[in-house]
Amino acid sequence: MLDVLIIGSGGAGLTAALSAKEAGASVLV
Repeated sequence: MLDVLIIGSGGAGLTAALSAKEAGASVLV
């Protein structure tokens, strides 16, 4: 199951993805 879905890969999206992944969430960009 996916914890975080990020639509778009701009600076803010990638920063959010990295932060969520470091916190242990399953992330899809």
